[in-house]
Amino acid sequence: MSLLVHTFVRAADGGCDFLEDPAYGKTLAGFESTRKRLWGSEAMRDLGARFFPRLDGYDLYAEPEEIDEFLAECDLVRPYLDQLAAQGGYDADYVAERFDNIVVAARRAKAVGGGVLVW
Repeated sequence: MSLLVHTFVRAADGGCDFLEDPAYGKTLAGFESTRKRLWGSEAMRDLGARFFPRLDGYDLYAEPEEIDEFLAECDLVRPYLDQLAAQGGYDADYVAERFDNIVVAARRAKAVGGGVLVW
């Protein structure tokens, strides 16, 4: 299975209304194994990440009011992608592409006052 990234806005009833996302390839966020071995890894936690480690066992919701914090975490993590990829046993380009998909989704969400779901 693959992890996917989608953007959403909160509905009046508290549910998620998913926004139009780009073509399938741009919604990929990794393999199921990346939950623990990459995004939720101890190395990611050691960088001070608090959003990405949620994927180790759960889906990651960055709520609309958290998007700026989530994008700041992305900026914090980006310089270490090659290192994180190597530690998790992934190709660096694979990780960079999936990470970029997540960041683009977060920017798209911010533009409309929405959030991001990685699941």
